[in-house]
Amino acid sequence: MKASKKTVLKRNIDGYAFAAPALIGLFVFTLYPLVCSIFYSFTDWNILSDAKFIGFDNYTKLISDEVFLISLKNTLKWVVIYVPLSLIISFGLALIAELPIKGVNAFRAIFYLPVVCPLIVIALLFTWLYNTEFGLINYGLSLFGIGPVGWLTNPNLAIFSIALMSVWKMAGYNMVVLLAGLQAVPRSVYEASELDGIKSYQKIWFIKLPLIMPAIYFVVVYAIINAFQVFTEIFTMTRGGPGNSTNTLVYYLYTKAFTHNEMGYASAIAIIMAIIIMIVTVLQKYVLGSKVQYET
Repeated sequence: MKASKKTVLKRNIDGYAFAAPALIGLFVFTLYPLVCSIFYSFTDWNILSDAKFIGFDNYTKLISDEVFLISLKNTLKWVVIYVPLSLIISFGLALIAELPIKGVNAFRAIFYLPVVCPLIVIALLFTWLYNTEFGLINYGLSLFGIGPVGWLTNPNLAIFSIALMSVWKMAGYNMVVLLAGLQAVPRSVYEASELDGIKSYQKIWFIKLPLIMPAIYFVVVYAIINAFQVFTEIFTMTRGGPGNSTNTLVYYLYTKAFTHNEMGYASAIAIIMAIIIMIVTVLQKYVLGSKVQYET
């Protein structure tokens, strides 16, 4: 009996030892910062002095903060542009990557390559491509007699242009996820549908889409969370401009925290953003999650 207890204890210790790095990382980099953010969101703190408790003043100030409301609007606009485009384009690429044709492996590698490139490198590359005076895109348009377009200087185009770049950057990752879902569909299902005389577009709509719903659910939720946390592209390419047309919640949080040293106010923005992400994720659970459970 004693040996048995020692064996169980040893196994428990080994299990805790293996889990310790992940648990420590979760506490240090997630739980502790979250608790600190919640606390400091109720304070007036500029790093250099002690935090002063001010209650809900930071949250009430957000309601009348015009730049915050613009940043929230821009973030929601980014989500509306980025998420559907990301899903549609990635699904189209996955359908092509699934085809048993020559060179399909090269096709997969080419579209996955941007995923492994650092985002800041991609952002600098597209800053040059979008340049109004000597950008490659405007040069190509000039060959057709189209004047220079202010991809990053036009307030109506800037956020859309950056979102397109982000869609291109992550298309390969989402393609791989959706491709894995497509390849997991039993071939017998396709064979049975072909015997019933189903057409190609019907096969996509009635067979492939329902059966890869878990992969679609993952891609949508992952894309939404990424969209709400967009920062590097904005910081590198426009710094929130022109005007505030590309100012997003995370970039505004950054400026408040590290430019104006308003850490308490920035923490309140972070908490509001976390609540919004949580609400949207829960809504996605009800919209797509039920279909995932039904199909699986």
